[in-house]
Amino acid sequence: MKALLLLLTLSVAALAAPANATPDSLLGITLVQSKNGGSVSVPMQIVVLMTLLSLLPAILMSATPFLRITVVLHFLRQALGTQTTPSNQVLAGLALFLSLIVMQPVAQQVYQAGWAPLEKGQITAGEAWERSSGPIKTFLLKFAREKDIRLFLEISHAPLPAKPADVPLSALVPAYVLSELKASFQIGAVLFLPFLVIDLVVASVTLAVGMVQLPPVMVSAPFKILLFVLVDGWNLVVGSLVKSFYS
Repeated sequence: MKALLLLLTLSVAALAAPANATPDSLLGITLVQSKNGGSVSVPMQIVVLMTLLSLLPAILMSATPFLRITVVLHFLRQALGTQTTPSNQVLAGLALFLSLIVMQPVAQQVYQAGWAPLEKGQITAGEAWERSSGPIKTFLLKFAREKDIRLFLEISHAPLPAKPADVPLSALVPAYVLSELKASFQIGAVLFLPFLVIDLVVASVTLAVGMVQLPPVMVSAPFKILLFVLVDGWNLVVGSLVKSFYS
């Protein structure tokens, strides 16, 4: 992870550099590791950046609130029985913007602790990684269960850390993913209950009056949508999801 951030920093700086930038300095960040060392070539930086960009969606979906929000919204759509409405693009866009809102304080802390001193040349890329990983670990530790962290520490045969801040990201990130999946499934089950009651009532009524040929889902869908609109469901669900990351 440390090398990953170092290469990403160098690559972004290289591509965003102005035309009159010197070979040894891009965006105020020196690429020379020592007085006698050489800088990373621009073609290599481009290759590394393209590789890291391919991993960016997986990181975004796994290590941010995007995971919980998308799973809960998917359960909500299934509970409403609206098939593909809202579309996947709409749900993904909503989850992305909500994730940005939640992660904004963490991003500011990472910038102030790591990127700003690195850009001024006050610290090295390794020191920037150590400083910026602190806020990320703090966020992940708030939602990662101890049971899941212990599981991945055992799988990786890593020693038990003396304190939570010493948990490596290689074990913390997958533990966070498992914890978020459990939390999102719990929220989804709760969302299903009121709509399940409507489905059961409608199915009982249609069978009682002999409407066997009419699917109960077609009858219950308008009632579920009406209930969801009357209680201002989108405001309740989105508000509760975002607030769950600040509790």
